[in-house]
Amino acid sequence: MSFKIINQDGYARRGVLTTKTSEIQTPVFMPVGTYGTVKAMTPLQLKEIGFEIILGNAFHLNLRPGLDVIEKFEGLHKFMGWDRSVLTDSGGFQVWSLGDLRKIHANGVEFKSPLDGSMMNITPEDSIKIQLKLDADIVMIFDECTPYPSTHSQALESMQLTHRWAESSKKYFDKMHRNNLIFGIVQGGKYLDLREESLKHMMSLNFDGIAIGGLSVGEPKSIKTKVLQALADKLPSTLPHYVMGVGTPEELVEGVRYGIDMFDCVIPTRNARNGFIYTTNGILKIRNSKHKNSTLPVDQDCDCYTCSNFSRGYLHHLDKCNEILANTLLTICNLAHFYKLMKQIQGAIEQNTFEEFVDLFYDMRGLKKPKL
Repeated sequence: MSFKIINQDGYARRGVLTTKTSEIQTPVFMPVGTYGTVKAMTPLQLKEIGFEIILGNAFHLNLRPGLDVIEKFEGLHKFMGWDRSVLTDSGGFQVWSLGDLRKIHANGVEFKSPLDGSMMNITPEDSIKIQLKLDADIVMIFDECTPYPSTHSQALESMQLTHRWAESSKKYFDKMHRNNLIFGIVQGGKYLDLREESLKHMMSLNFDGIAIGGLSVGEPKSIKTKVLQALADKLPSTLPHYVMGVGTPEELVEGVRYGIDMFDCVIPTRNARNGFIYTTNGILKIRNSKHKNSTLPVDQDCDCYTCSNFSRGYLHHLDKCNEILANTLLTICNLAHFYKLMKQIQGAIEQNTFEEFVDLFYDMRGLKKPKL
């Protein structure tokens, strides 16, 4: 593995992350493929857009189809027909989302399977073992996702548990002597003193990258910004920085402004299936009746397959008829928008014009640029 910074403009960084499978240009947005597929998309379509890495979920893939199946394909790449990089989420967020179906203890989590109600147990070692059997290029430690809202004492207890699990995750990972990468996860809720303490702890464990977790659990945007502001000048300069579960185009731009290199979120794919399409001027709601007779493309500034070949009127028709093709074409459009945004960001950082790009980004959307 290597992570090379090509240029830096303020906190914003332009780099290249090399995994055992492929090179990844950063800053990068990773489409979410929870069950080994990005919904409504083929691997070829993802590659045609330009994506170099996608995200899978160890928790869900362990339940279905199960490791015994995926091991027969020598890992997730061959199973899903994807020859570029894969990052797997450890399952900490999914276990947290089970609520009353799970019981957290010092060494892991006991929970009822959301499929059949059977009792299951997962430890940090189990999570890493699963991810290594999936043969993810980047694996994540097993963490305890701090809920929002939480008191300082609750956030402290949750952070300390994540630190314990991080140590167990790293110890097991190192014992296996594999060429995969492992990232630590910073927790601490909205409390900046805990966030800084957690970052120091993760840096002490010599991970290959640093992720910031717990910023997509219902907190207001102002808290996300404060956390990123507090950590921006403390993040390790030689490692990739990843914010988990974020976000909107505005959140991607703001994340890069604070030194973030990697993002993932279900927003572009989920919103596409609900008729919310991202354009250079903001969101277009394809289900609105005004698009019924429109011969315009979704975005006249976009050259993706959808915008190059189909009208708003046709897409409106497909969506109204619940045609499967609507999901595919609208998802292509949203993912292409996110990919193009990251390429524009990369170019602006290379040319030392990133803040000028940010100005234009907000102007075109009629939004006020937040202070750095």
